[in-house]
Amino acid sequence: MSDSETAERIRRWRLAMGGEDDGALSETDIRIDRALSALYRGAEQGGRKKGGLGASAPRVARWLGDIREFFPSPVVQVIQRDAFERLNLKAMLLEPEFLETLEADVHLVADLISLRSAMPDKTKETARMVVAQVVAELMKRLAHKTAETIRGAINRNQRTRRPRPADIDWPRTIRANLHNWQEDYRTIVPETLVGHARKSKAKADLDHVIMCVDQSGSMASSVVYASIFSAVMASLPVLETKLVCFDTAIIDLSEQLADPVEVLFGVQLGGGTDINAALAYCQGLVSQPAKTNLVLISDLYEGGNAKEMLARAAELVASGVNLIVLLALSDDGRPAYDQAHAQAFASLGCAVFACTPDQFPDLMATALAKQDTAAWAAGQGINLIRAS
Repeated sequence: MSDSETAERIRRWRLAMGGEDDGALSETDIRIDRALSALYRGAEQGGRKKGGLGASAPRVARWLGDIREFFPSPVVQVIQRDAFERLNLKAMLLEPEFLETLEADVHLVADLISLRSAMPDKTKETARMVVAQVVAELMKRLAHKTAETIRGAINRNQRTRRPRPADIDWPRTIRANLHNWQEDYRTIVPETLVGHARKSKAKADLDHVIMCVDQSGSMASSVVYASIFSAVMASLPVLETKLVCFDTAIIDLSEQLADPVEVLFGVQLGGGTDINAALAYCQGLVSQPAKTNLVLISDLYEGGNAKEMLARAAELVASGVNLIVLLALSDDGRPAYDQAHAQAFASLGCAVFACTPDQFPDLMATALAKQDTAAWAAGQGINLIRAS
């Protein structure tokens, strides 16, 4: 091992153990050590208090500035979440000056939504700006793929030789023009275009998507993503999209989907859970079962009548509704969920699994093309819940 590698290992050990007092660290490393010590080594060590952020919003804001200087954005977001949990800093989100210093992400949006009833008006204005920033970033990341994937799924089997540019089926077009290979230019001349034909649908003929989203506290990230996707789907003229959020109460946000920021500020995070009542409400929205995809996003911890919940789900499936159960719609990894209820939904023939935001557009394309969503999930390597 070289001297430089040895020195780097010693440096990392000093940072891990807290070594600012022994002269082994540079001034920058000492600042990094102090920033991390304030959060992760705030307990008594060696008879003295080391670090700690206290309850001062300006001091916390300066600390967050240091964290952003030393670490990339994804790491900053992790450290922020740890700070909120370890140091109970959520009360500081009520201060607009502090809120402006935070690294905005989905988890921060969820925190702001849950706290908004306690916010003074000045802070609400800042919170809305932060939420709008995150929504804009998510729309930039997810909207185009979602729209194009879903458009491509509808009427996919109808082909045309005069497609619009966005409707060109490039794999089929290339195969149809292989005889037009130009060796000098190393390319194919696409004399014949093959694409997806699109019909203008009357409202009665539209495909329907109902997003039924559990807004209890444990589902916060899923609520944010579900709201974004619902807004994107509602903007597509080929779909009729509804968004229903629930805890023990039900709120239909379908009329607000043109403004996803307004949708998020209409969500009421943190209540109990009555899935049965939510399914009953959604059942009343179904006018054409065979054209309806009902996406239930919930960890399935039912606080209402579980027996009626499963019976109602069975009625929906029997009527022809494509009922899909997502245990989470987030990047947070494997969710906690009620295993018995998940298996019971699977026994009804529902696809039951957790889904990431990047997978969701393809999931909806599969559902709208009337293909097997469970088979699609299995093909993606997603862990499907099996029937009991």
